[in-house]
Amino acid sequence: MPRFMGLVRMEEGQGNPPQALFDAMDIYIGEQAQKGHFLDGGGLFGLEDTVNFVVRTGEVTRVDGPYAEAREAVGGWALLQYDTLEEAIANQEEFAALHAKHWPECTMVATLRQIADEPPAAADA
Repeated sequence: MPRFMGLVRMEEGQGNPPQALFDAMDIYIGEQAQKGHFLDGGGLFGLEDTVNFVVRTGEVTRVDGPYAEAREAVGGWALLQYDTLEEAIANQEEFAALHAKHWPECTMVATLRQIADEPPAAADA
């Protein structure tokens, strides 16, 4: 059964979601978990404590937040499982629609990506 990663990207500084969205998400996630579709997930803290490691030309550099220039950040994630890609897409659209209904003033992107079952083949040197 294919697995998927759902990500929510939002503009920073939009404030906290309304309680109505939290309530709707609790119901939606509960239903999805009961059906075996929602495996794990959660919200993420803001960018103020973010730590990034940048690899560039063989060097690793640590870059700590806050990031004043950041406009968009991953705000949440979910590990999902569906029988088909079409079913996963339809449910991700339902998830996005909950945000539109219960927090219409927010700007967000709900991304769905299928998880590879096998590691990618190594690049030829």
